[in-house]
Amino acid sequence: MSATESAATIAPQLPPPSTHQLALMIWVAVFPTLTALNLLLGPVLDGMPSVVRTLILATIAVPIVIYGIMPWLHRGRRAIIARIARRSGLRTQ
Repeated sequence: MSATESAATIAPQLPPPSTHQLALMIWVAVFPTLTALNLLLGPVLDGMPSVVRTLILATIAVPIVIYGIMPWLHRGRRAIIARIARRSGLRTQ
């Protein structure tokens, strides 16, 4: 059975991430995104008021994180849980 099949068989029974898991996933998605955006757009946004700069960065970062990065992190979490379940000998129905 491949990792994809294992993840698919465990997915219906998989609970949502805990608060701590979700916080870690969000941090892993947001920090590099904001860092990259600051490096790319810093010169363009230099001199703007902090509130305007933050509004622009958040407007760009939120869709990237929600639609681009978080789905990958959720799939990765499912794959990790499926791998742990396989290694521990747990069977999913």
